[in-house]
Amino acid sequence: MNWTDKHVIVTGGSEGIGAAVANAFAQRGARASIIARREAPLRATAERIGADWCAADVTDRPGLASAIKELEQRNGACAVIACCAGLTLPGLFLDVDGDEFGIQSDANYLGSVHAIRCVLPGMVERGSGHILLLSSTAAFLGIPGYSSYGPTKASVRQLGLCLRYEVEPAGVTVSVLYPADTDTPGLARENLRKPVETKAITGSIKPMPADKVGDAAVRGLERGRHHITMDPLTTFFLRWANLPEDLSRPFFRRSISRARRRAHQELT
Repeated sequence: MNWTDKHVIVTGGSEGIGAAVANAFAQRGARASIIARREAPLRATAERIGADWCAADVTDRPGLASAIKELEQRNGACAVIACCAGLTLPGLFLDVDGDEFGIQSDANYLGSVHAIRCVLPGMVERGSGHILLLSSTAAFLGIPGYSSYGPTKASVRQLGLCLRYEVEPAGVTVSVLYPADTDTPGLARENLRKPVETKAITGSIKPMPADKVGDAAVRGLERGRHHITMDPLTTFFLRWANLPEDLSRPFFRRSISRARRRAHQELT
């Protein structure tokens, strides 16, 4: 794929995986735009990687829509939306504050939903576009201490699976990224509150450099991959997790195609 002058919008782009994804696109000649809540680090990252920026919180639907509209007015229609905003608040189920379930769901899942809904109508109308969703190995593995986090990433994964049926016929691709632990400021904050049960499972994992994850995400899009992984263990587990979907998808697609043809015939 040639990303030169293509407008790429990345939520959660001030640091971590979001900044790395935006940088990987910018290095390939794309016009990268980044969105995040905090203006100071957002501006600093934008200046470092040569991106445009607009401050917004993905949980604020009007604010997010306004930011995306402003960025599209300055840089053109969005060709890629990379939904990388989110947070992890680990803790055992009975120890986590009840509000933190909603906080993570709003940021990790609904934040992606709202960002996509801002740009998807234009993508469908143009017949082209790419959606990149940030999930996690925790989307298909039960990990103690992630009872408030893992379900949000499972929701992101499921969103990607469902969207493919709806938007692929219109020329829009959907890819889901499944990074293992990544060396980011977010992981450092997460480690401060991980219970011992979580550390027992994740403590032996060597975090990946964020730049490696960002580059792998863009290469995955370039190769047309719907599921993007970087480590052998996640790849192995994902193949098994995807097996029911892989077996069902051809049948579902044929059924959908027939239903659409019948509906079209009835209308004409």
